[in-house]
Amino acid sequence: MKLCTKCKHLHNDEDTVCSNCNAPLESITDENTPVYLLSAEGFEIERVKTALEDNSIPCDSVIKDKQLKKQELLNKNSAESDILVPYAAYEKAYDICIGIGAIKEGNTQILDGEAEENNSEPTLDEKFEKMSGVKRTTVRVLSAIAFLALVALAVYGTDAITGFIKGLFS
Repeated sequence: MKLCTKCKHLHNDEDTVCSNCNAPLESITDENTPVYLLSAEGFEIERVKTALEDNSIPCDSVIKDKQLKKQELLNKNSAESDILVPYAAYEKAYDICIGIGAIKEGNTQILDGEAEENNSEPTLDEKFEKMSGVKRTTVRVLSAIAFLALVALAVYGTDAITGFIKGLFS
């Protein structure tokens, strides 16, 4: 993997120039080198940092250069910041951010050709049909009636069984 010395983005080994800022790339030699994980602002920064720290991953947020004046006027968390993690913990941090919804897996570039074949598995939208309002209401009413019938069956069944057991000892 190569790292942009300016913006801290990771790139594939065959790249020579950062696609983000056009700076030259260098190979990563130290596992503790801070690398870019994601950009966030406001409450999202604290949410991501807390999730990472709960999993023993050190992280730091760096305010983007274009946001410095905005940060001076407003509170610290309102400025957009880059969250950086050590290179050694990048994969684990990336997985955590996907898990909490901070990174959308389909919108990011997966490095080193580790792309999964997602074409064979249908998405949730493809699995379930869209229902009209009348059909949705009908399904909900029938589901509620079925649930009440199951509860009544459990109550009356339990009552019948206890009555039978009492009859054995009388």
